[in-house]
Amino acid sequence: MPRGRYDPLTTQRGRTSLAERQVRPPDRSMLEERRDVTDLVFRMATEADAPAIHALISAHQAEGHLLPRQIEELRRHSSRFIVCDVADQVKACAELAPLSTTVAEVRSLVVASDFRRVGLAARLVGEMRQRARQAGFRTLCAFTHDARFFVRQNFSIVPHTWVPEKIATDCHSCALFRRCHQYAMILPLSDVARYKASNRHAAVA
Repeated sequence: MPRGRYDPLTTQRGRTSLAERQVRPPDRSMLEERRDVTDLVFRMATEADAPAIHALISAHQAEGHLLPRQIEELRRHSSRFIVCDVADQVKACAELAPLSTTVAEVRSLVVASDFRRVGLAARLVGEMRQRARQAGFRTLCAFTHDARFFVRQNFSIVPHTWVPEKIATDCHSCALFRRCHQYAMILPLSDVARYKASNRHAAVA
């Protein structure tokens, strides 16, 4: 390598070169712990899944990206959830919550830490999108502190006032109303659902 040329694979301190990463044998215990993604089953949740969903959400609340959920609420709305389980253990979940007859929200999207980075969240959003279309919703929305994942799923960042259904349903009763740091994201499910600032009216007092 010519003098002075920067090679990030060999010169960064504390990092392993690409060649070393390719020949390093996998951690067998990690593979056994995570299992193969083909072992995963996606299905609609039932009331019996409420404790497992609650435990999964509660376990990841410390990350600061999930709102707390009450177990009784989860039981009432269990039919809105899709769960992903392996060996009868819930490893991921997401809720499709209706905000109006035309708009639904992806809520409580969470994946267990030992099953992340294998595409489960994207698969769940895909399932939410399909269910929303089948139910006749025209727009899917999400509210998140980190927009990057939803952008990769073809959602767009919009002003909160473009989703007045969310403001009317949840935001008015939130302690962080008008001080929210979440991104509002939308995904039109058909050509009919087109949001324009000129004809969207904010439901803000």
